[in-house]
Amino acid sequence: MQDQGRSTRKRTGGRLKHFRNRKKHQLGRLPTETQVGEPRFRTVKARGNAEKVRALATDVANVSTGEETVKTAINDVVENDANPNYVRRNIITKGAVIDTDEGLARVTSRPGQTGQVNAVLLD
Repeated sequence: MQDQGRSTRKRTGGRLKHFRNRKKHQLGRLPTETQVGEPRFRTVKARGNAEKVRALATDVANVSTGEETVKTAINDVVENDANPNYVRRNIITKGAVIDTDEGLARVTSRPGQTGQVNAVLLD
């Protein structure tokens, strides 16, 4: 289980005393590694009676050219600063450079959190 609570270590490296059990709001999940492919989505419950749509796989991106936005197909992942291994596995995260029918574009949204890929065309 992923824990988003306080660390069990001090800044000096010493251990902190455990003073309570984990709480539901500190729950973390494994990252949604959105791949290029046939669109698949999953809905998860979020805090405050909200829902998040996670994109498990997608092949469509909303690419902004400055004044207009075009829906275009994703061909490939060219570069990903988050993890070089993601390029080989075709995983899209925020900041990744993708190859689209319009040209190269940088992803500005978080597909694992919002369920869609928004990108800005590179020069």
